[in-house]
Amino acid sequence: MENLIKPKTVVAGKRFGEERALYLLRDAAVNNCRFEGAEDGESALKECARIGVKDCFFDLRYPLWHGKDVAIEACEFSKNCRAALWYARGVSIKRSKLCGIKALRECRRVSLEDVEADSPEFGWRCRGLSLKNCTIDSEYAFFESRNLTFDHLELEGKYSFQYTKDLAMKHSSLKTKDAFWHAKNATVSDSVLAGEYLGWYSEGLTLIRCEISGTQPLCYCKNLKLIDCTMKGCDLAFEYSDVEADLRGSILSVKNPKSGRITADAFGQIILSDSKYPTKAKIEVRS
Repeated sequence: MENLIKPKTVVAGKRFGEERALYLLRDAAVNNCRFEGAEDGESALKECARIGVKDCFFDLRYPLWHGKDVAIEACEFSKNCRAALWYARGVSIKRSKLCGIKALRECRRVSLEDVEADSPEFGWRCRGLSLKNCTIDSEYAFFESRNLTFDHLELEGKYSFQYTKDLAMKHSSLKTKDAFWHAKNATVSDSVLAGEYLGWYSEGLTLIRCEISGTQPLCYCKNLKLIDCTMKGCDLAFEYSDVEADLRGSILSVKNPKSGRITADAFGQIILSDSKYPTKAKIEVRS
């Protein structure tokens, strides 16, 4: 991305506070600038294309809407910088902080590396997101986004990855309830997943060598697979799920799995009663 941007103009060392300060900027580098001030102007870099933004501070709303081919590096977006990037296409963000609400939404082809985000409702309805070495604190992250890749993500929140589709994650740590609800075609490997009600109503969720903890995980799932996973403090798991699970260690309790096979070293309790549906899954202790 950065190599494709060849600036014809350079904007450096300036402060911008007015409305649409650099609107429609093209083929430019914006370096060491501050977007702040009593003017309280919005949309400073709206509808810009082929720009590099480096070492800048943003404290005003909606700065990068509808941007195209934008490289952002070593920038900070404050908590006052509401909805920083919406409807953007082809964006690279490196070594930056995104701290305003709804920082990323309805974007396409966005990569984040070494980024720290503190942003409620982060990453909604995006397509083609790639995150590497990122830390995200977001109450409601990645809602209805598609074509997602995560490598070494640390995420803390409440309702994450709901209604996502086509997701690949590895070497990550999630502390979030209701993660992956209604997710489709998601694969998570070598990761730690902590939180309540993991993965309900998902389709095609595959967990490989993951450490899972929290109450009532993985219920009402279709085509659920767990390979070499551990489940700590997990009770009432797999209710009404179609599941193939090869678990290491023990699990507190399994309740009314709908179909498939569950294998573990030990089961604290197997509950096969008061079921709305026929429960035909095979539950086996590893010999």
